[in-house]
Amino acid sequence: MSLDAPPFFYLECATANDSKGIGHLRKLGLIGGMSWVSTRGYYEDINRIVQKAKGPQSSAPLLIESLDFAPLYRLSTREDWDKAAKAIGESANRLETAGAEAIVIAANSMHCIVDRVAEAISIPILHIADCVADAMIDAGAKKAAILGTRNVMLEEFYRRRLLARDIELLPPQMDIVETIDRIVYEEVMLGKVRRQSERELRTIITNLEKDGAEAVVLACTELNLIVHTDANVLPIFDGAEIHAVAAARWILGEG
Repeated sequence: MSLDAPPFFYLECATANDSKGIGHLRKLGLIGGMSWVSTRGYYEDINRIVQKAKGPQSSAPLLIESLDFAPLYRLSTREDWDKAAKAIGESANRLETAGAEAIVIAANSMHCIVDRVAEAISIPILHIADCVADAMIDAGAKKAAILGTRNVMLEEFYRRRLLARDIELLPPQMDIVETIDRIVYEEVMLGKVRRQSERELRTIITNLEKDGAEAVVLACTELNLIVHTDANVLPIFDGAEIHAVAAARWILGEG
């Protein structure tokens, strides 16, 4: 790659036939880099599921565009979000032109502008909150607390998708919002895992149970680095893992 190449890359995984006889696998476009830590998790989870379903030589047909996160970091103004919508929309358009049949945005916060991104393409976008709602309904979870960055916890673009499916949500508490937002942006988005932050999250989840939560939604794709589903008092719905499972099922033709 030349030094003046654009700040993204494409990676297309070839799909090999095996003794089971591989049917058509649909090609997915993945917009990542926000952060690269979570994009890596998506790639691994999707491929493990496809490999398990189709055989040890199989891998998922993916087109990945990993964006430079710096211009999309901590967006706040309308102008910032306009620029993000343009950047993500152009990315989705490039992936569609390259052959993607559906799009996954590997970042919760960027679903704030998902309707504007959808206007730039003619293929579907798998919305992370819809996938989470499906998983919660399947599990019978009716009342939950959302943990994520400030805009995900406070704004309506994510919450209304769950509320529309009759999932009751605890109102955000500003002390929790500030704590989670700091941990996300200063630590886990950079791949850092601190014991103190793990303890803080465990305490927050314990207190949420006392407040009436029956489950917790991890609405940040990096929080699974410090929140473990088998070490908390409440069921944990990891949005990134759920989204990746939905993406893999779509590739397999099951969704």
